[in-house]
Amino acid sequence: MNKKKLQIDQLERKLEGFTLAQKVPKPPTGWLKAVRVSLGMSLQQLADKLSITKQSVQEIEIREKEGNITLKSLRDSADALDMQLVYGLVPKDGTIENLIDRKARELATRIVSRTSNTMKLEDQENTKQRLKKAIEERTAAIKNELPKMLWD
Repeated sequence: MNKKKLQIDQLERKLEGFTLAQKVPKPPTGWLKAVRVSLGMSLQQLADKLSITKQSVQEIEIREKEGNITLKSLRDSADALDMQLVYGLVPKDGTIENLIDRKARELATRIVSRTSNTMKLEDQENTKQRLKKAIEERTAAIKNELPKMLWD
């Protein structure tokens, strides 16, 4: 097993736990306010724990709700709530393997199509079946090499 494949497999295992987490809807008020209110903690109490004003806590809660909060502020606020911030990145394709497969297929299709268009101009057009096979072969080669241009 090559080094890149091993890294991908290890990362894939680490990200598995986040798959369920992504399905949990964020509370309409944001997590910080939802947790604080559920615990029965006042703005002032949280402000005291963070050594800031209650207006600053309100601003933090608003920034978190709007998605404009820093990880440090979120981590500090979670800590003050006796909580732990957990975050991760989840591929939109479900798995890293699926992401790589999609990107490799897109790149392979562009490469094969470019070649096919040139051949068509020279009256040497390939059949659809042959093009499909060429795309599959090119996709496999790209997935094996994982060239940096895959992410362009």
